[in-house]
Amino acid sequence: MNLDYSQFFAMRMELLVLAVFLIVFLFDTFASDKGRKATTPLAIICFGLATVAGFFCCGDAVTAFNGMYETSPVISTVKCILNIGAFIVLLQAVNWVDSEDGAIRRGEFFELLFVTLFGMYLMISARHFLLFIIGLESASLPLAAMVAFNKNKYESHEAAVKYIFTAVFSSAIFMMGLSFVYALSGGSLYFSDIADMIATQPNSVMLITALSFVIAGFGFKLSLVPFHLWTADTYQGAPTSVTSYLSVISKGSAAFAFLVVLCQVFGSVYSDVWEWMMYALIILTITVGNLFAIRQRNMKRFMAFSSVSQAGYIMLGIIAANVLGMTSMIFYILVYIFSNLGVFGVIQAIENKTGLVSMDDYKGLHKTNPWLSFAMTLAVFSLAGIPPFAGFFSKILIFTSVTEHESTALYVLVLIALINTIISLYYYLLVVKAMWISPDEPVVPSFRSSCIERFALWICTLGIVLLGIISCVYGTIYCVSDQAAANGFFASLL
Repeated sequence: MNLDYSQFFAMRMELLVLAVFLIVFLFDTFASDKGRKATTPLAIICFGLATVAGFFCCGDAVTAFNGMYETSPVISTVKCILNIGAFIVLLQAVNWVDSEDGAIRRGEFFELLFVTLFGMYLMISARHFLLFIIGLESASLPLAAMVAFNKNKYESHEAAVKYIFTAVFSSAIFMMGLSFVYALSGGSLYFSDIADMIATQPNSVMLITALSFVIAGFGFKLSLVPFHLWTADTYQGAPTSVTSYLSVISKGSAAFAFLVVLCQVFGSVYSDVWEWMMYALIILTITVGNLFAIRQRNMKRFMAFSSVSQAGYIMLGIIAANVLGMTSMIFYILVYIFSNLGVFGVIQAIENKTGLVSMDDYKGLHKTNPWLSFAMTLAVFSLAGIPPFAGFFSKILIFTSVTEHESTALYVLVLIALINTIISLYYYLLVVKAMWISPDEPVVPSFRSSCIERFALWICTLGIVLLGIISCVYGTIYCVSDQAAANGFFASLL
């Protein structure tokens, strides 16, 4: 492979994040102790500019490094959505990283976050499993350090240990599956080569085992049942800003990467092998997530099992394996980012002021903090899929994408998902009941959250409302998804 340095310009989104990382790293390294207080606004401003610039990087489909890396309008769109979510997380984290406990390590928080985002970009754009593994580890290992960021708290250490051990074992299982795939393909790690080789071979036990291991590896990143056991403890022990980042940005990037690998590598065995595996995973994930969420009183554990359930709904877009499925999945991730970060924004605002994270502490919240109660209500209504908020339309669209296939099994799958939506409505309304209906005296005192926290919540609230009204966002995503399909994204499924 001839190395042409001009190929690096195809990685415009990655270069933007690396530039922000280097600016923050150099400033944090060489600034005086007093000057380091400017690290937080510097990181937010630079990344905000990079997020805006990312919308101008959505060019034509380009491959680089002999086909190992690919970018296209749909890939750039997903990266822009992840940037929006990461920017909101940065805004919500300001008070925490500038606090007495976090200030000494504020630079490390931003640097680790940008490194993980860079790794997620590589996962999405990789068309060679070597580059994919580099992106996967770049996204996973720094997250363990972020989970353990509150080094003086035992829960943070415990969460990090559980996360890193699960990550190590899941990566080992994933790479074991890749070794089988490597053998089946005749010694290639290119997605296209593996897909061509698999298409010409009968479905062997080795292929089914390899695919099972690959799905298990992705199952960890997405918190799919039964690979979800790390989620609740990690979400509870990690700093709330890290928890919100794990729940939306990490999940969104893994979901699209999962779609790419299944469709472009294992597409030829869709109906015979991985379709039925996904049926079982989706039903288990949605059902178990919902049932365990009902039992939770800690808000971070509650949101952990909520995110497990939401991962199952996101997987419906993958099982659809068509343009509408891809569009609905990307739109669902966008809505999920605003809705979930809206909930975590309220959780973090209350935790920063009072240290309270139990659902029982939210009783009578509307009497002391009506604005926070209103924002939380909109966010949980959207997560539950209540009209006219954006979450309702994202669920309708993702159900519609699945029912495009006239299959009895898929109709049953959607029916089970709909029944689970009713169950989720019950436990989401438990939060609303505590805030608005409970006769108990308020536990959380009246307080005024910071300007930056209110700004982040306004962004989430506007996103929840406007995405349910403005159809051009979904239309734009559909156009870039249709273009990807025309360029052969689903070719191996045919």
